[in-house]
Amino acid sequence: MTTIHPSAVVDPDAKIGADCTVGPFTYIGPEVVLGARNSIGPNCVLHGRVTLGDDNHLVSHVAVGGPPQDLKYKGEPTEVVIGSRNTIREFVTINRGTPGGGGVARLGNDILMMAYSHVAHDCAVGDFVIFANAGTLAGHVHVGQHATVGALSAIHQFCVVGDYAFIGGGSIITRDVLPYIKTVGARGEGKTFGINTIGLQRKGFSPEAIEALKSAYRILFQSKMLFSEAVGVADEKLGHVPEVAYLLRFIRESKRGIQR
Repeated sequence: MTTIHPSAVVDPDAKIGADCTVGPFTYIGPEVVLGARNSIGPNCVLHGRVTLGDDNHLVSHVAVGGPPQDLKYKGEPTEVVIGSRNTIREFVTINRGTPGGGGVARLGNDILMMAYSHVAHDCAVGDFVIFANAGTLAGHVHVGQHATVGALSAIHQFCVVGDYAFIGGGSIITRDVLPYIKTVGARGEGKTFGINTIGLQRKGFSPEAIEALKSAYRILFQSKMLFSEAVGVADEKLGHVPEVAYLLRFIRESKRGIQR
């Protein structure tokens, strides 16, 4: 049984799934599509083309589907697509895509967005990502699954954050962020601080995989070899381990260079 508070404004063309709740003073526009069992708290705004899956919880004062903060945007029809079982806390903002970026800002499943975090136009966020308070993505950023964006961190346009990456609080990220690794730093001075051992253990990675990643990290960042040479050595010695293979592939495919 869907419940809509009398003070909420829900456009008659909006599609609201079964067993949803819409809190007081919330606005839902005509192009919004909600799946089942979504909880939309008070004072939220969902407008433009917005699609949510099932079992999402928007706590309060969340704004989803606002036009992109891009001067090139001229009102073209673009959208936000959000998966299922996400928790989106107070004052989070998620903007629509732009034609130049594919037209879609896309978020996966089981994401936690803490208060004041922001996802800009044309971003793609994988499953099980955590945004701490005021973690911010500029346009066209891709974040891999199980990554963590620390509080008060900002990620530059077009950066890629690898799977299981951990970005420490207060970081300014201007290059791609390596998977499995802890990265912290100020603008232009971001540094890695080893494999995120505790985080990977909590995610169920095997001791053998973690040890292989540690060995690869030592070759890549603590040896005296040229970096290109170190990548080749790590591949030769440890490239048979799937996690190391992904790390090395991420390095080779990076377009902005990596934080190291």
